[in-house]
Amino acid sequence: MKKLSFLLIMLVCAVFAQAQIATNIYWVQFTDKANSPYSIDNPDEFLSAKALERRARLNIAVDEYDLPVNPQYLQAVADCGAQLINPSKWLNGVSVYATSQSVIDAINALEFVEVVRNCPDNPQAQQWKERWMAEEMTSVVKSTVSRGYYGGAETQVTQLKVDEMHALGFDGAGVIIAVLDGGFVGTPDQHCFDRIREEGRLMATRDFVFGSTSIYSQSSHGTSCFSTIGAYDPNNMVGTAPMATFILIHTEDGDVENIVEEYNWVSGAEYADSLGVDICSTSLGYIDFDMPQWDHTFPQFDGHTAPMTLGAEIAASRGIICTNSAGNEGSGTCTLGIPADAEHIITVGAVDANGERAYFSSVGPTYDGRIKPDVMAMGEDTYVASGYPGWQPYYNGSGTSFSNPVLAGAVACLRQARPYASVQEICDAVRAAGNNASNPNNYDGYGIPDFTQALEFLSVGEVVMPEKEIVSIYPNPSKGEVRVSVKEGVVVNEATLYDIAGKMLFNTTNINKLEAFISNLNSGVYTVKIGSDNSCQILKVVLTR
Repeated sequence: MKKLSFLLIMLVCAVFAQAQIATNIYWVQFTDKANSPYSIDNPDEFLSAKALERRARLNIAVDEYDLPVNPQYLQAVADCGAQLINPSKWLNGVSVYATSQSVIDAINALEFVEVVRNCPDNPQAQQWKERWMAEEMTSVVKSTVSRGYYGGAETQVTQLKVDEMHALGFDGAGVIIAVLDGGFVGTPDQHCFDRIREEGRLMATRDFVFGSTSIYSQSSHGTSCFSTIGAYDPNNMVGTAPMATFILIHTEDGDVENIVEEYNWVSGAEYADSLGVDICSTSLGYIDFDMPQWDHTFPQFDGHTAPMTLGAEIAASRGIICTNSAGNEGSGTCTLGIPADAEHIITVGAVDANGERAYFSSVGPTYDGRIKPDVMAMGEDTYVASGYPGWQPYYNGSGTSFSNPVLAGAVACLRQARPYASVQEICDAVRAAGNNASNPNNYDGYGIPDFTQALEFLSVGEVVMPEKEIVSIYPNPSKGEVRVSVKEGVVVNEATLYDIAGKMLFNTTNINKLEAFISNLNSGVYTVKIGSDNSCQILKVVLTR
């Protein structure tokens, strides 16, 4: 599968066996989770305290998706002669390694197996991936004059107003970010991660490709992506969420381009979920695979078909904010990579230091007509850390692989500031804060977000003067119709709507007309002033179309 501008993510290796990367890999899909020894009534048996705390904080119930794959099913597959690689509870299946058709026939004969899919390899698509990776990782070190606190990362940080978030005290502290990538070569030796190590904020690492104990192999792409978020080397490089806690996960195999890597990512995201992760940052994307039968055609970019897209949607339903690179395939019709088509994630395109879209940044729409990318961040000449000995410690790289983690760190600051906001509320606020929110399109999405504005949107509250509530407006933020509900016993004598610049757009005494007018507005932030005989109420309304 052609990897859009992302990196290498490798498959989540389960506890059952080390993965042998070869052509004889299969995905075994189970029919159900019947007769499981696990129960949603005892979630502490399979979810950490942090994971349960996140669900409680966001009012998300534990359900069947959270139940591990039935261990009896896994044992039965192993008894047929297959080597288990990575189970996925969200997709209810397991990837396996088998060299005999008789083993596959025996697995297919199990009553609880729905289908067995072969995931073979071919070197052609791998060559595409290596080409994109080489271009993204090209070292272009630029001469600079004396720098401030953020060093070479200053433009990519300030472009999103993240420096102002830091000044407010929101720097990612207490937020858990998982970086899912294709390798973290050089991370242990990079000076910019010293503070993370010293303070014990590298929470966990996991290799889902080889099942080994080290993620520090194959590629330094993950190291560079990680640095845009977590680097702390004042006057040289400081990332967008330098005080966050991190989980580093290897899910992409740099030697193949196989659809099993999508299943690996899902297993990796599940692992992160079980540890209580708040944000998953992924600079990966899939279109074409080594074997054409697995290629993703345009109709599959519908937000609910590809394995990785399904996994990202389920992650969002668990309260995890997923950000993903749009891809590096440039203009056209839907040049995105899976899972950038997912509806409830933030898909990130790339701009340069001047805020202009990078020529390589992938575009939408999705097959079902949704706008993608969602927002943009700096992905051309992004300042990143190197992981390879002999390279300079920092360099400028280009690709949506780098714009994505830059934005993911900004989202972490927002999550820190608003721990009780839902995934949908966070995503809507980020879109609404884009400089193209009034006219979103499939090239720039909603534009470059101002995270201080997103913070303000999430602070939307009713200002009542004096102490009497007149109306409520919901949902707010809204992606569609808006309802205006007048409190019992209140008579509205005037309602006025203003745009973000303070220009009056509409004035009426009829609440139904106000409701209809607001429901037909473009994306943006608006102010409503409601008056009754003895009260005045001012409300902000956020629309994201």
